[in-house]
Amino acid sequence: MADRLLQVARVAGAFGVRGEIRITTFTEDPLALATYKVLLRQDGSPGLTITTARPVKGAIIARAKGVDTRDQAEALRGLTLFVSRDSLPPPDEDEFYLADLIGLAIETPEGQALGTVKTVSDFGAGDLIEVQPPMGASWWLPFTREAVPEVRMSEGKLIAVRPVEIDGDAADEGEERP
Repeated sequence: MADRLLQVARVAGAFGVRGEIRITTFTEDPLALATYKVLLRQDGSPGLTITTARPVKGAIIARAKGVDTRDQAEALRGLTLFVSRDSLPPPDEDEFYLADLIGLAIETPEGQALGTVKTVSDFGAGDLIEVQPPMGASWWLPFTREAVPEVRMSEGKLIAVRPVEIDGDAADEGEERP
């Protein structure tokens, strides 16, 4: 887990005329962003050091070290911000960070290997796990209790129920679709 970077925010643009920055956060508590000393760029280099922050709907308005004008703030638009996984507090027992799932093995309840977790994403309808099988194209699995009834972090694996839609297309099996 060392050196793993987790995306926590994205700069939405300037706010006002005095160098404030609107930052969309991906953290449970938007103000948690201000507790990290330095927010990193994707390559691990320093990105922003927040000096003050206040919450607004879906974001924070922040002042950052070295950003004093609207033009400087606007130039940061689109900057993705990361923190080191090691800088996050340890999860409680039976909890985990979604990023910790990446690389875990995925098995059926019967023990059949389905692949590994390639990514975990949320496109707006809930978390999805991208499953990378040993061979072939990856596929998506909803990260729900029904589809993933168990996460066994200590064993390095997820127990998953493969959706019927992935097993085969009804048209391929000679069945009519409603």
